[in-house]
Amino acid sequence: MKHWIQAARLRTLPLSVSGIILGSFYAMSQSMFNWKIVIFALSTTLGLQVLSNFANDYGDGIKGTDNKDRVGPQRAIQSGAISPVAMKNAMILTAVLTMISAMILIYFSFKDTNYVYSLSYLILGALAVASAIRYTVGNTAYGYRGYGDVFVFVFFGLVSTMGIYFMFAKSLENGYLLLLPASAIGLLSVGVLNLNNMRDELSDRKVNKNTIVVKIGGAKAKIYHYFLVITAMLLVLIFAFLNDFHFDQYIFVVAYFPMISHLITVYKNKDVRKLDPELKKLAISTFLLSILLSLCLIFFLSDILVNNS
Repeated sequence: MKHWIQAARLRTLPLSVSGIILGSFYAMSQSMFNWKIVIFALSTTLGLQVLSNFANDYGDGIKGTDNKDRVGPQRAIQSGAISPVAMKNAMILTAVLTMISAMILIYFSFKDTNYVYSLSYLILGALAVASAIRYTVGNTAYGYRGYGDVFVFVFFGLVSTMGIYFMFAKSLENGYLLLLPASAIGLLSVGVLNLNNMRDELSDRKVNKNTIVVKIGGAKAKIYHYFLVITAMLLVLIFAFLNDFHFDQYIFVVAYFPMISHLITVYKNKDVRKLDPELKKLAISTFLLSILLSLCLIFFLSDILVNNS
């Protein structure tokens, strides 16, 4: 059990649900909420994240990417704690459970009122499952060609945040501004992946895992990282300004302090092995941002909408 928990990489889970939390509470601020939708959206997203982690362990393990040159913590297949066959079976089971959760989520969201929406989300769920697996598994794994950043931004930023909001509202007419923090969550999630790839640059280069970092080099990857985090911070500030936040609603900037500290650490870093703790710091900071911004929305923005109406 210990090895399976390690393979699931629990530290990545808070980050994966940040968009779900934000999109759900944005809907709540507009008097739309259903705990059944939230619960199964969370379980589906967590399933996708665990599936992605299992697939990453499996794909990198059987390809030899996870070897003695790797800087981060030793993986399950790499250490021999879990066999490739067992991990493959775990991937299949997780994929099935995730799709079951997704179908229940779709039912509670649309029931039998809109088959087009239901079918669209079912296809989206299948694509998400396939993408989670294909990140490192197979001869054409897109994580080995530098497209992992795109997957993370789209699914854990835009799809997660905007998708859950649409399940409540059945429209994006009153949710277009949510695109700003949704993009921010996506950029910060890419930032965590970029940190991981910066840490693993040397070992990835040796095995031809052509991540963005391998393609542009460590120095430019730092600049790319600054862009990801700073742009995300600015997008949330613009979102707050456009929604006429009161002064006390800017409490979410508390999450910016560990992000700024993180950027300083990355700027000063000379040894990529010391970047590993920064993954957790940025992931937790992103989760904190989503929580604080959500609290601002449900306690303050709802009052503004009522007054304006």
